[in-house]
Amino acid sequence: MLQLDHLAVSAATLEHGVAWVEDALGVALAPGGKHAHMSTHNRLLSLGDIYLEVIAVDPAAPAPAWPRWFDLDSFKGPPRLTNWIAACDDLDAELALSPAGAGKPIDLERGDLRWRMAVPADGRLPFDGCFPALISWQGRLHPTVLLPDMGVRLIRLEIAHPDAAALTDHLKARLFDPRIVFETGPQKAMRATFSTPHGKRLLG
Repeated sequence: MLQLDHLAVSAATLEHGVAWVEDALGVALAPGGKHAHMSTHNRLLSLGDIYLEVIAVDPAAPAPAWPRWFDLDSFKGPPRLTNWIAACDDLDAELALSPAGAGKPIDLERGDLRWRMAVPADGRLPFDGCFPALISWQGRLHPTVLLPDMGVRLIRLEIAHPDAAALTDHLKARLFDPRIVFETGPQKAMRATFSTPHGKRLLG
């Protein structure tokens, strides 16, 4: 079974992405860290049971010999919500049920956090990135227990894609979260609605 774990906002630079999210939601993001294997870095925001990360290429790190996750090597334009990540207990079993190209498991770590994550060979997730990145946390430590609660919660995640019906078929027996809505649209689009101390706010 799959469970919504976190949302990813991609940005050309971490500073630009953080400023965009903080302006949109009206709260400050917490420190994150660096991902040595992918030469990326992030900042985080608690959403209660899940979290949001702003992620970007780390200019201070050497470029990896493989594509970065979330197709960050091809990212251009302003910061935006690009991906969602689903957690599972058995990553190999979930990958066997996933469409081709969902990725191969990689063991990763950042500080005291340990996890396995399925990363596509070309960095591009199925359905133009609308299929979730799959993650399996190792041990009991999870970012949500380390982050300050800023009073922000996810209300709704809308995921649009031309082949939304096929995407839904892949996930309907494995993921049950009323906050996630799949819609048919002319191209990939993601929009998230949040409750914040300042009222409802959107990220797209």
